[in-house]
Amino acid sequence: MRIFIVLVLLFGFACQAGEESAYIFEMSAEKPMDEVYQNLYKSLEDSRFYVIFEANIGKNLATNAERWGEDYNRNKFESVRSMVICNPFYANQILNLDPKMIAVCPMTVALIHKQGKTTVLFERLTPIATGSPAEDVLWEVENTIISVIEGVM
Repeated sequence: MRIFIVLVLLFGFACQAGEESAYIFEMSAEKPMDEVYQNLYKSLEDSRFYVIFEANIGKNLATNAERWGEDYNRNKFESVRSMVICNPFYANQILNLDPKMIAVCPMTVALIHKQGKTTVLFERLTPIATGSPAEDVLWEVENTIISVIEGVM
């Protein structure tokens, strides 16, 4: 099963826009932010990663536009949002195996949008899980979330 997931992820990397990162998974599509956000929200919850907090970061930053002047939104993003997600089953497994690793839970999925392109960003869990008793669980969590993102994009 692990080999299949790795092959799916490698194919996904070939399709994604942007640079690969050992720490941040990134995938972009020429789709509206609202469409991606709603589909991602539903798909995460269908996979039992519940959205426990939503932040409209772009809207919050815009309240400071006048004060920050030319430093405000230099990259001209039209929308910036994030979801804080958690799966109670995995959180319990992590606590059972390596309580310190609960620091990665809940997790954040961020979305940025500019000129018709939405990008989803997710911090990988495996770089900090190496050698942890919870490494296999965190690998499964990471790959499940990445699979959900790929399915939406």
